[in-house]
Parts: sequence; structure tokens; C-alpha cells
Amino acid sequence: MKKPLLIVIVILALLLVLPVINLIRWTFQEKMPLDIIILNKTVPTLERIKHKSLVWILTNERFVKKERKSSYSFRKDYYGFSPTRPLKERGSTRREYRLSDMIDLPEQNDVLYIADTYGVFFNDFYVGINKSRKSRKLYGGLNNNDYILFSEMKEKNKLVILEYNTFDYPTAQFEAYRTQEKLGIRFTGWVGKYFTKLDSLDKDFPIWMTAMYRKQYSQPWTFKKAGIVLLTEKSIIVLEEGTHLNNPLPVIVTDQEYCTRYGVPPEVAFGNWFDIIEPLDNEVVSKFRIETNTVGDTLLFNNMLDNEFPAVVMDPVGQRTFYFSGDFATNPVWYWTARFVGVNKLKGLLYSDKPNDTRRFFWLYYRPLINEIFTEYYRSLN
Repeated sequence: MKKPLLIVIVILALLLVLPVINLIRWTFQEKMPLDIIILNKTVPTLERIKHKSLVWILTNERFVKKERKSSYSFRKDYYGFSPTRPLKERGSTRREYRLSDMIDLPEQNDVLYIADTYGVFFNDFYVGINKSRKSRKLYGGLNNNDYILFSEMKEKNKLVILEYNTFDYPTAQFEAYRTQEKLGIRFTGWVGKYFTKLDSLDKDFPIWMTAMYRKQYSQPWTFKKAGIVLLTEKSIIVLEEGTHLNNPLPVIVTDQEYCTRYGVPPEVAFGNWFDIIEPLDNEVVSKFRIETNTVGDTLLFNNMLDNEFPAVVMDPVGQRTFYFSGDFATNPVWYWTARFVGVNKLKGLLYSDKPNDTRRFFWLYYRPLINEIFTEYYRSLN
């Protein structure tokens, strides 16, 4: 047999054998039973991207349901909005808990993860509608039952994690206020996002932002480069690369103490939505940093903002309640890879060494953070 052909055969054999070996290794990994409530009200498609990567981590790390010791399903194991087939009919179901469930549900479950409460809007759910414009809500917002569940779980010292947009529209002000009070944080009203292009002619750019800018400043929208848009209900700030920013991408920075504890890097780029909070007495695990120049610093200062603010805060006493000030759980993942050990080592295919590669956030930050938080909590119960 010729040497080149032999090399090809060996490579093909390894490509076939290695996945089988890693699947077997995953199968025999120690299972960690935890009953987890996942709440996601923002599910306009069958993709369920707002909590899919969270369930990928739970599956990959072998967190399972207590009763049957089976893995969680991103399609079925969550509360909230669920589109139904056939998609062209735009049907949906809603799995919700009632007030009467608030006695048993917090007692019977170990973890509450509120992934997204923003909801589903007309433009997101119906095909052929301009998605860059605002539209009416079909479903969404943190409600009274959600708050009671969160409050009861926290009071029972269960693991509770909430994410970005828990307090902003369409959640009612009363629910937003008492949730902040329970968490011991304050929402400033500002939210933001990085855009690869601030060009209003880009089909994916939200047109309503440009209208908001023109109304506030009585000036045309002339931004074209990458940058960050910061918003409140009535105000907008635009930070553009070069003009206001040395680096258009926000980064999440973590002190060495928490890098060691949670296995996360000192710095990683982040490209999703975030909100700006004041941590009050909470411990700051990680913080956002916006790389502003002098002009950008002045613009932030004039709006009583800083270029650094919390990304992850933790209850300082029990250390079992967390708030993520970003849309952390929204990550594109190949779900079929969840049942393979060591899949995160496929650097180059899954993510690169480039600091501005936003795919690095899931593999280097969110995945180890969630794994360590859940593992630490599981071990404290056993």
C-alpha cells in the first residue's frame, strides 16, 4: 500500500473513532442531578437561541433531571413561549406556572434561570414584516408570578440566575422595581449594544434608532462605522469607532480572584445587548469596559455614565444569586456536539485566537462560568 494512501486511511479512521470515543466518555461521565427551572419568554422561532446554549452546557457537563437522570431538552424543558408546527400557521403554546404552583415549585426545584423575559413581538413572529421597526407585543415581560417564584427561590437559598432585560420594557415598573430591590441592585435605565455597522442603510440595523437620534439632536444620522449605541426610554448616545472609541467592541474584564474561581479569561469581547446597573452591596465578579477615547469619555460624562460598569454581580452573603448584565445565553451552538467530551478544544473551527472574535465569549467565558457556578452549587448540596 502506498504511503500517501495509508496516511489518508489513518486520518479517516481517527476522524471516525475519536467522536465515538468522546461520546462513550460523555456517556460514562458522572451525572449531577439538579432540578432546574428555565424561563424564556423570547422564543419567536423553533431555534430557541435565547436558552439553547445554556442547555448545551447542562447537557455537555452532565447536569440531569433528578427523577429519570435524563438530560435537559432545549425544545421542551423551559417555561415561556413556544412556537408550534407548521410554522406557516404561526401557532404557539405557552407553558406557564400559576400562583397556586408557588407553594411546591420553589420547594421541589434547585435552580431558577431567567434567561429572557423580553417576549415575542409581531415583527419577530410573522414572516415578511420589517424587523428593524418597533412593533406591538404579543407576549412577554416579567410578571407577578415570575417575581414570586424568584423571591421564594432566593429566600430558600436556591441557586438563582437572572439575565439582561429583566427590568426594562416590557416589564411593568412595579415588577422591575421590586425585583431590583430583592437583588439589591439598581437599574440605571441605560441599555446598549455593539453593531458591526452603524449604517442606517444596513438591512439589519434598527431604523427606529435613527429616528430617535434625529428627534433628540435635530441632526441627521451620519454614522457608518462599527460602534455602540446606548439607550434609555427617551435618550440615545452613539459611540463610533475612531470618533469616540479606540476599540468598538465592549470587553468583559475579570479580576484574577474570579478568573481562578470560575475558569474565565481576564478579558473577552462581547457583542450582545447589555444593561447598565449599579451593584450597590453586591460583589462584582466581572465588569464591562468600553474602550472610549477622550471625546467618548466626555460624551459619557455628560450623561453621568462611566466606561466601566458591572457585567456579573453576586449576592455577597449566600453567593447563590447572580445577575448577568448582558444577553449571555444567546449564543449560536451546534447542539449535536453537546454529547461529546472535549469539543471545546476544537479551536479554529469553533473560535479563533483573534481578540475581536465574539464567538470566544461562549467557549472561554460563558461555558466555564455556568459550569463552575452549577458545579460549585451541586457540591454544596451533596
